[in-house]
Amino acid sequence: MASPVAVTNPASAQPRTRRFRAYAAGVLVYNVLVVLWGALVRATGSGAGCGEHWPLCNGVVVPRAPALETIIEFTHRIMSGVSLAAVALLCLWAFRLFPRRHAVRRAAALSMMFLLLEALLGAGLVLLNYVDKNVSLGRVVYLAAHLTNTQLLLASLAAVAWLAYREPPALAWPSSPRLIRAALPVAVFVVVTGAIAALGDTLFPASTLAAGMRQDFSSASSLLLRLRLAHPILAVAAGVFLIYAAWQSLRRPGPAGRLAGAAIVLVFVQVLSGAVNVALLAPVWMQIVHLLIADALWIALVFLALETASPARAASSPRGA
Repeated sequence: MASPVAVTNPASAQPRTRRFRAYAAGVLVYNVLVVLWGALVRATGSGAGCGEHWPLCNGVVVPRAPALETIIEFTHRIMSGVSLAAVALLCLWAFRLFPRRHAVRRAAALSMMFLLLEALLGAGLVLLNYVDKNVSLGRVVYLAAHLTNTQLLLASLAAVAWLAYREPPALAWPSSPRLIRAALPVAVFVVVTGAIAALGDTLFPASTLAAGMRQDFSSASSLLLRLRLAHPILAVAAGVFLIYAAWQSLRRPGPAGRLAGAAIVLVFVQVLSGAVNVALLAPVWMQIVHLLIADALWIALVFLALETASPARAASSPRGA
């Protein structure tokens, strides 16, 4: 069986590799858009737009004369279906283009796994009725699991795009510096607490900033409101740690230093956008902007972890050997 072109003929493989890199970057960007649209579903209370039906929408394949909430939810389902097809193609292409044990193959396989799990978690939100006005502890726990999986999906897709640029053509999975590795779960934790806070903003909107603060400190308030209060404190503390972690790589030459600088800037921008979000009483558009910056910071940290990794072992065995 012939070896992948990346191993046997680097010159002829170059155009194919460039196309793969561009496609992988496009899939990553598209999935960020899917995540943002999912946040729009939550922020507009459209999670029940298709009723308690999944994968059908209100019992039909294509809803007729749908309400706005149905359009928002149904659009998210269509976007998720396109994402599934796009990541499946990405995975197949990675296994065709790169040799066995290559890190791109592993990242692509992880992307497919996390996307399938994402689809199941999304279905569970509907089937378990963790949508609309549900304020149960179960919804909070489920949301945390869902958001964690979403971040792992984006990280895997980012790894596919980034590692496709690395040489030699067959790489084992790299090992990043300990401080950068520690920054990744911290970033995920902040994103999860932010999503819980955003859910509280959606379910318990305040008319003024003072009224919102009274809600947060009231002993009769829902658990979601008390968790909403914790997010800004945790975000600032985590931001200090993320800046410190990225600062260690700021003087590295090449992409590592630039990525560290970008991560530091994004931390400041994210904290500022969070303050604006609170001051404006969390309008939908600001929640989406806030999440976009959070995802950009997360991807920058994943890129930084990969770029600052120690040299990986070469795996020279071609596919089928």
